[in-house]
Amino acid sequence: MGSDGPDEFTVPRGQNEAAMPTRERCLVEVDESSSVVRLTGVLDAAGADAVRNALLARLCDRPGPMVADLTGLRVADPVGRGVFAEVRREVADWPAADLLLFDPAVAGFGGADAAPADVPAWPTLDDALAVAPLAAVLTIELAPTVGAARQARELVATGCQRWEMPTLAEPACIAITEMVNNVVAHARTPMTIRLAPRDSALRVAVRDHSPRRPSFAGLAPPTRAGGRGMLLIDTVANRWGSTPVPDGKVVWCVLRPEDEAAALG
Repeated sequence: MGSDGPDEFTVPRGQNEAAMPTRERCLVEVDESSSVVRLTGVLDAAGADAVRNALLARLCDRPGPMVADLTGLRVADPVGRGVFAEVRREVADWPAADLLLFDPAVAGFGGADAAPADVPAWPTLDDALAVAPLAAVLTIELAPTVGAARQARELVATGCQRWEMPTLAEPACIAITEMVNNVVAHARTPMTIRLAPRDSALRVAVRDHSPRRPSFAGLAPPTRAGGRGMLLIDTVANRWGSTPVPDGKVVWCVLRPEDEAAALG
């Protein structure tokens, strides 16, 4: 983040340089001032992971829907073609995150091969951007200190008041406290807190810079000290999970008013 020009991620098409002296590659260009990323070159199975990582990294850094411009891209095989649907599934429950495609061929990715049905695509960039407005979102950067959980709860309280979700304030504060304390105790890295409403639900996420993912093995025995953070999140959230990203992970949860009403009933 914060570079003066586009960041480039290069993906080699093959490893045999003798057979392919001018290696084809997929280039992902990121412009910090825009929600659009531009993909050019050839995307195949060998490059799918690198493209996935580049897209997820951008979605971590910038809230809101992202539009992938495929006008200069040739997708060589089904594995490469499926990377866009995979990324969209990965971020489906993140706050204020989505992946859309700008593809003049729309029917395309080469001849009879159809674009992924579960990734919306539009034939013009204006059309894609028109359905990708920046969503309502709150975010804060925090250091892994004792006071981080309190600051995160304040952000949650502000969001629940702003978006008229009073019944979710308490469970969301419980969830964010455990998520943040997990970073403070284990990841020990700076973190980004993000929350956003969607379809009457509240989505909350904490992004840190440790590859260590949280685990949940069910109920902890009464004699065990600690280890109940994920249990608390599992209790108050409709669903939760974690997504590995190039420089760490995103831990997220979704809270719904009807679930809290049922728990109280």
